[in-house]
Amino acid sequence: MPPSRPPFEAIKDDPDDLVFVEEAAPAAALLAADQPQPQPQPVWRVLIVDDDADVHTTTTFALGNLEMQSRPLEFLHAYSAAEARALLAREADIAVILLDVVMEEDDAGLKLARHIRETLKLADVRIILRTGQPGYAPEIEAIRDFDINDYKTKSELTRIKLYTTVTAAVRSYEQIRAIGNSRSGLDRVVRAGVALMALQGVAAFGAGVLGQVGHIIGRDADGVLCVHHPFDLDAAGASSPRPHLPRLPRLQVVAGAGAFGPLAGSALSDAARAGGPASAALAAIDGALAAGTNVFTDHGATLVFHGKGGRQFAAHIPLAAPLGDLEQRLLEVFGGTVAVGLENVELLSHLHTAAFYDQLSKLPNRTRLVEILDATLDSPARASAILSLVDLDHFAETNDALGHQFGDLLLAAVAYRLQHCGGLDLTVARIGGDIFSVLGDASVVNPAHILALFATPFSIDGQDVRVSATMGLVRLIEHDGSGADALKDADIALKRAKVQQRAGHFYFSRSMGVEIRERVRLMHALRTGFAAGQLFVAYQPQVDLVSRRPVGAEALLRWRTDDGTLVSPAVFIPIAEYSGLIIEIGEFVLRSACHELVRLRAAGHLDFTMSVNVSQVQFRHPLFLQMLRTALAETAVPPQFVELEITESMAMEEPQLLIAMLAEIKRTGVTIAIDDFGTGFSSLSYLQRLQIDRLKIDRAFVTEITHSARGSSIAEMVIQLGRNLGLTVVAEGVEDERQAHILQLLGCPMGQGFLFARPMPPAELQQWLRENTPA
Repeated sequence: MPPSRPPFEAIKDDPDDLVFVEEAAPAAALLAADQPQPQPQPVWRVLIVDDDADVHTTTTFALGNLEMQSRPLEFLHAYSAAEARALLAREADIAVILLDVVMEEDDAGLKLARHIRETLKLADVRIILRTGQPGYAPEIEAIRDFDINDYKTKSELTRIKLYTTVTAAVRSYEQIRAIGNSRSGLDRVVRAGVALMALQGVAAFGAGVLGQVGHIIGRDADGVLCVHHPFDLDAAGASSPRPHLPRLPRLQVVAGAGAFGPLAGSALSDAARAGGPASAALAAIDGALAAGTNVFTDHGATLVFHGKGGRQFAAHIPLAAPLGDLEQRLLEVFGGTVAVGLENVELLSHLHTAAFYDQLSKLPNRTRLVEILDATLDSPARASAILSLVDLDHFAETNDALGHQFGDLLLAAVAYRLQHCGGLDLTVARIGGDIFSVLGDASVVNPAHILALFATPFSIDGQDVRVSATMGLVRLIEHDGSGADALKDADIALKRAKVQQRAGHFYFSRSMGVEIRERVRLMHALRTGFAAGQLFVAYQPQVDLVSRRPVGAEALLRWRTDDGTLVSPAVFIPIAEYSGLIIEIGEFVLRSACHELVRLRAAGHLDFTMSVNVSQVQFRHPLFLQMLRTALAETAVPPQFVELEITESMAMEEPQLLIAMLAEIKRTGVTIAIDDFGTGFSSLSYLQRLQIDRLKIDRAFVTEITHSARGSSIAEMVIQLGRNLGLTVVAEGVEDERQAHILQLLGCPMGQGFLFARPMPPAELQQWLRENTPA
């Protein structure tokens, strides 16, 4: 007689090898054939549905010689969903179906599960979904609707896990069949499981568990459901608690009913110290958790639901009379549904948290804040509510100097301080980086109150760190759009506050919104216009004031829209600089000017200089010098006749860097002019070292030259300065003969303005030059 099959306990500690029953020798088998045949032994019928033959082989090899619930297994095989349908139509008493999700179709397994439950009406058979392609994982709704017993990827199904999974399914099948004569009880369990799956959130699910337990056993739903935390955690979920966050209790009440209702959300140990039902519940739950199993006594039922990550849930239901065997078995079956449901609810809770809450601070993120803002805008609270953005000043430097871990601790400390500055009606969110949002009543959300929070240093890792902040604020009563629009307005106000003054604040106004929206509209229109060829270069001649002979021209960018409207450069040039489009546009202007200069030289205008404006954004671009050299080389223009104009404010902002940069530019052979000279605050010592070639008198001083002695004095000073430094001088904006005459008397050699010519396209420039160049 073969030895008895080993119990699971004897093999469960070996993750790789299962102990199989010893097979009888061939001779023994022949002798056994002569003996009277025993009655067929009851078996558990397992249907394997998979299009991979190797899966059938490995599964039967792993489980073929093992007993479950004192019975061996008998295997049925189907290699497609269609074959499985035919087999199920003729075979009965199948306990477990190991079902592949992806077969002849991506969802063939799910369709078969629907067929089994809805068409064949097989409610008892346990279905275990398996897949080798996790990307085709079934939705939670499918698991719920088709009463799936378990779902595993093939890669995680080791022999032990396969044995455990099938054993659990067999037990469920056995229990369901055993209580088949009490269909009403089973129906209550199924309905309870479905009802629980519809609940969202651990607290709601916990309350639902207590209610359904009472419904199944036909008694009042008095009881308590707790979660057991295996580690010492803080409120942010960290196993190394942070000093500014409270610690979570090891055993915490998730939901309570009846006498336990007021305990929801509290630590059961705190309530137990006062005695009463909580004390008995704590003792019962501790005992059941220690045993790792359900415990039924004459005075209560304690159910244990094993969760993931080491966490466990346990429910205690006081009883006036002990439960019968059927009721206990119903609760055992129901417990399996609850365990799966808790995992699903926790998964959904984690997904919800990841989608709507910041991982570091546990505060609402931008997405959640927009939802809260939308609700606030639709409520009476809008009348006095203020949305503010709080940006930590120079946080990046702190982060770089002291490390990201230190920076994270500082952000968490700031979040904690903001959360506790105004009571429960305040919403604090972290919308990204070092920017927080505070939403609430104007009495609390005001710059004086919020910024005062940063007056006290933050203690981080034993260091006192001083941090200041800048705020942008929006009064929601003045806002007409959505929550997302309100957040954009607050961001506009914050940017304005940062431009004006650090550690300050700024309130959003409607005019700011109009200004920003118009800027964005222009920015998109400019990009489209540039791509469509709406931008072009016009040229304004420069002349010798004595002979009136043309000596050069300034290349000026113009924008004419499709409807013929000319947009002022004063409007679109700042937009181009702000958007960074000036880099491409600037190269276009330089190349156009160089090509035009080549054409003019070919027409005989050999002693002619072309001036091109360079913006600060262009000048600071790391590839500007390379772009200049490439443009000069590809257009084959003589560089000594190309002049770059920079503004006086650019020249004086970082003179040391500019000196080095201009030296590199001068090596290309081009000349340098300072435009709008006299409007800034030049240092003459730096001016002498810049290696510039020309000064341009700003048109404002040329206009004043005939109206006040001051205007004449400034123009005369610039002309004299140019003469002393060996620089040529050009006066801009010359509009009448009197101005030209005064400038000539003051010694200004060249002029540019409407008196001589307006900016004109290339063809007109060439015609003008032919008419105004002496033979």
